[in-house]
Amino acid sequence: MKIIARIYTDFKEKFGIPRQSGISTGEGRIVFEPEYRVREALTGLDGYSHLWLIWQFSEAQREGWSPTVRPPRLGGNKRVGVFATRSPYRPNPIGLSSVMIKDISYTEEGPVITVVGADILDGTPIYDIKPYLAYTDSHPDARGGFSDGVREYALEVRIPDEELKKLDTGLCSELYSVLEHDPRPSYQDDPEREYGMLFSHYEVFFKVDGAVLTVTRIEYR
Repeated sequence: MKIIARIYTDFKEKFGIPRQSGISTGEGRIVFEPEYRVREALTGLDGYSHLWLIWQFSEAQREGWSPTVRPPRLGGNKRVGVFATRSPYRPNPIGLSSVMIKDISYTEEGPVITVVGADILDGTPIYDIKPYLAYTDSHPDARGGFSDGVREYALEVRIPDEELKKLDTGLCSELYSVLEHDPRPSYQDDPEREYGMLFSHYEVFFKVDGAVLTVTRIEYR
């Protein structure tokens, strides 16, 4: 397996990364490795709206593997088979994400693909890029296993105006989209606990009380 590119996102650590692709409204830049900076390799790609990214869980590699894992959405207490989950702790640490193409440009770095909706750590190696085909890749009637029974919800996000002003304007909606899907593990529910999350050039601190997430402070890093 050869690394063909790396993706650069606003997610600087594992905590806070969306659990699935398509949740965040944030952008990612896919920059190819020197060997693959060949314009012809992207010929025809502008005819597609979405991509599959095959990438490496570069920060989740372990010696050996476990046949069962504890998904956060099941409270972190129930074990299920690793192949019935999207856990990063797998025999081969490979991730799969569908993202939307926003732009394809040609720069001094070679071809650069800007995508929306990536659930991937900043600097992650990309193994392959494939076009998303709606007529074969989308199955609206597919069963979702145990995840069908896990309640999806959105938190009400409150960010004080004085803290919101600290953010770059283009990051506001992305931060809201990340926070409303609750970055915490499902088994943590302490309204007095303050969490810190690295996001772009900032560290965002917040508390969650019931269905309300309140940002307590934002610090530039």
